[in-house]
Amino acid sequence: MFRLKPFFISLMASFVLVVSPVFAVDPTIGSTTGLPLPRFASLKSDRVNLREGPSKDHRTKWIYEKAGLPVEITAEFETWRRIRDSEGAEGWVLHNLLSGRRTAIVAPWGKDKPIPLRSKPVIDAPMVAQLMPNVVASIKSCDGQWCRLIGEGFDGYLQQQQLWGAYPDEKVE
Repeated sequence: MFRLKPFFISLMASFVLVVSPVFAVDPTIGSTTGLPLPRFASLKSDRVNLREGPSKDHRTKWIYEKAGLPVEITAEFETWRRIRDSEGAEGWVLHNLLSGRRTAIVAPWGKDKPIPLRSKPVIDAPMVAQLMPNVVASIKSCDGQWCRLIGEGFDGYLQQQQLWGAYPDEKVE
């Protein structure tokens, strides 16, 4: 019996090495939705509680009061999503308070300098509007360099690097 013990130990170790990759969790894929992580979404409601953890038993850290605000989903747990906002605040919200509609914030790191919105996705295209930092807009599309933005009273193109709500080189249809 004593001789079988090393055999079983090495057999179990081999099993763990072979089978464990099958059960490995991919941190770039949401465990609930199968969608990529991180990814951008937007707030569906004009009242969203940001909680310390993934349940209603956790304390509310912040209350968002603006529907359409872009957020970055960084993790999933059952019906909860961990999000990060443009200022870096992180916490958990219920998934049904989020929308897949893509929005962006214009240069939230900027000061009071207006950002030109262009008629076409080229730097020397005519300016159709000037957007102040922190304006929230709907993303119609992004080609990896430029995004077409739509909002109240404007429709045009902004360089993607001037936005929080689209990753560098990301294409949005």
